[in-house]
Amino acid sequence: MNQIDLKGRRAAVTGGARGIGRAIVERLLASGAAVAVWDRDRAAADEAAGALAGAGTAIAVAVDQTDDAAVADATARTVAALGGIDILVNNAGITGGNQKLWDYPVAEWRQVIDVNLVGPYICCRNVVPEMLKTGYGRIVNIASVAGKEGNPNASHYSASKAALIALTKSLGKELATTNIRVNAVTPAAVATDIFKQMTQQHIDFMLSKIPVGRFGLTTEVAALVAWLASEDCSFSTGAVFDVSGGRATY
Repeated sequence: MNQIDLKGRRAAVTGGARGIGRAIVERLLASGAAVAVWDRDRAAADEAAGALAGAGTAIAVAVDQTDDAAVADATARTVAALGGIDILVNNAGITGGNQKLWDYPVAEWRQVIDVNLVGPYICCRNVVPEMLKTGYGRIVNIASVAGKEGNPNASHYSASKAALIALTKSLGKELATTNIRVNAVTPAAVATDIFKQMTQQHIDFMLSKIPVGRFGLTTEVAALVAWLASEDCSFSTGAVFDVSGGRATY
């Protein structure tokens, strides 16, 4: 493992209890950061923070990222516990099921947009002012190659991730004259529990699109996030970084 220097930094990772989020928490801890595991599943957040306590400072913060008041409270609790927030990783997301756009229930379609797009907006809305107070910050949004290409039978997920890419570009420009950098990561499919929300047909479709011939690893995404969360990432903002096994072509 290459060493990224995040010593003295304070991070919040949404959806940090499992999957890609957990791998990101582990990598940030290994790099010297103190990390708040933000997750709507209180028990899972407590388990993750407890299991990783030996690797560094890890705390659990139960929060629903779609609730502005809850995120404001989580931000305040994290700042009180860690002394501030230098790094925000907007990782939490859902895929929803797989159906044609015209067959998808409106409420479920909106839920994916709410979690995957409105949630990161609410988190940024609450955390950016804390970063502005200290004059430093790194925000990493976990989008998806689906946001670039649009996966069939996943219009809600594809649209939410395309919008998250656009949010990244807009916020990056708004903060460009500060020392806060905002970037997005666009993985191809990574084998995690989120696959349980998908049909096998859709999983096979995603694999067929990856030239490397395998799904990504959570640790591969976490490695890129760690660099984007570091001081070394100083001139890239509003940018999109692929972890796609050759799938993405732009």
